[in-house]
Amino acid sequence: MLTCEICGEEMLPEADMRTHLLLGHLEGELSCPMCPLAGVTYDDLQFHIDTAHSENEPSRPGKRCVEEESETQARASGGRSSAGASRSAGRRCPGGDAGEPTVKRGPLQSPFHTPENAHLQPLQEAEAGKLTLTSHKAMKGNLMPRKSDSTDETLVASPRKGRFRCNLCEIFALYTVEDMDFADVPGECRGWTSEMFLHVAEFSCPMCALVCSDCFVLQEHVELHLDATQSDLQLARQLQEEEDLRSRRQEAKREAEDFKKLQGQYGLDGRGGYRRQLETCMERAVSRGHMAPLEFHRKKAEVMECLASGVDDGKSRTSGLMAALYEYYLKNGQDIANVWLSAETDHYSSSEGDRGWGCGYRNFQMLLSSLQKMELYRDYGTVPSIPRVQALIEEAWREGADPQGASHFKHRLQGTRAWIGATEIYSLLTSLRVRARIVDFDQPTGPGSTHPKLFEWVKTYFSASSSRGARLPPRVAKSSQPPIYLQHQGHSRTIVGMEQKKNGTLCLLVFDPGCPLEDMRRLLTPGLGASSVRLFRKFPSQLKHKQYQVVSAEGVLSPEEKQLQIETSKTLRAERIP
Repeated sequence: MLTCEICGEEMLPEADMRTHLLLGHLEGELSCPMCPLAGVTYDDLQFHIDTAHSENEPSRPGKRCVEEESETQARASGGRSSAGASRSAGRRCPGGDAGEPTVKRGPLQSPFHTPENAHLQPLQEAEAGKLTLTSHKAMKGNLMPRKSDSTDETLVASPRKGRFRCNLCEIFALYTVEDMDFADVPGECRGWTSEMFLHVAEFSCPMCALVCSDCFVLQEHVELHLDATQSDLQLARQLQEEEDLRSRRQEAKREAEDFKKLQGQYGLDGRGGYRRQLETCMERAVSRGHMAPLEFHRKKAEVMECLASGVDDGKSRTSGLMAALYEYYLKNGQDIANVWLSAETDHYSSSEGDRGWGCGYRNFQMLLSSLQKMELYRDYGTVPSIPRVQALIEEAWREGADPQGASHFKHRLQGTRAWIGATEIYSLLTSLRVRARIVDFDQPTGPGSTHPKLFEWVKTYFSASSSRGARLPPRVAKSSQPPIYLQHQGHSRTIVGMEQKKNGTLCLLVFDPGCPLEDMRRLLTPGLGASSVRLFRKFPSQLKHKQYQVVSAEGVLSPEEKQLQIETSKTLRAERIP
């Protein structure tokens, strides 16, 4: 005996069973033998039976649901009183549960939603017990419910609790009610018709923990997130722009302050030049009681007269130091092998009018004082004052010398406290028709950031002229070479000689304009001692700046050579060692 698993009908021949399955279930309309579900495919019906009726599967399900089917037909024909009586008797399809507990729902859940039920739940129907269920694939494209048509799959409602949950899709559920007079219709749903149904969907926000029951509500909610994010992004950009603007302003202010300090350091801050600084110092001396008003006016008149003549007044000059050094080395220095001294040179100390910035001008005065004592350079006249030296450099710029340096100073030195360096001395000597040579020792060449090549170069410069024509050069030699202008960062000096110890150590002899006038003139007293000579000595360990430049005078230029040198200085390049 063969039994149909779908409807429970029994028959003997296997061929009859196949015909029954084909006509009754495959080609015909399939229906659930345990509940009014109909109009579904074989696979969907099998899935429905396995899930909705698995716990109470009968051996003859068709017979067990006779009363429920008649009850459903009575409801479809409008038999309200009999339906109510049947329900009061408690007859249910095995898939239902009359004692199902009430589930507490959240604020966003439908009043019909029971999340613990994973199987397909029954619905109440007002018309023929049928409800449209949008297919799972269609709901993926459109989450809104639609009315029944001929192509939709239909689901027959069972009387279980009056609600369904889709077994194919965990995202949504469909709800409807039969008539407002049925006993199991919730109070809030009384009066609904079969055309009134609710699609309750749980849509979780991807940006927060909120769960929405409608896709459009979720869309509006997410758009609020995006609008807030966009606003936050705009606010962040605005704050960043304000911070960048504030940083740029602070940086510009700091750069302006640093530039102003740098201008003040190099005398380009517009506070006046030599004359103004000298007058300020004298006024300060009067206010402190160190100078009488009468003396102030007398000195001021002398300054004005000196500036008008363009000749240095000589009040900061010390002459005779080279002779004093020569006498000292003849009588002393038993540990010294050789000494080479430059030609006679006067020392010029900084005065109140140029203290702090006039070292370059004072070293040029020292160099020029030596040139004037030589027959070759005797036509160069007297030593000019500092304002006159500034005017001479400006004239050299106007002739075309060193245009880059002129641009740095904006073609103006007079009336300023601007520092000058090796390139300005080179341009000035070229303008005065003195053949100048500028050599750059741009990096240390010895241990401990020392410059032994600089010392060797100076030794060669002085010893070459003193040893000419002599088989055995003297221990102390007076050279016919003028002194050397020595420049490094922040200061400049004048090299007037070279000392070599018996152990081979070299030592420069320099005139420093920073040495006070009183100390220099004290060296002229008889009996110059070793402690006094220490002021002039500079050993390699004392010259550790990164870069040094020297300018030497090596003859006179013809007018044609002068013009060529000026043209060459337009792209001024120093000789580099090493």
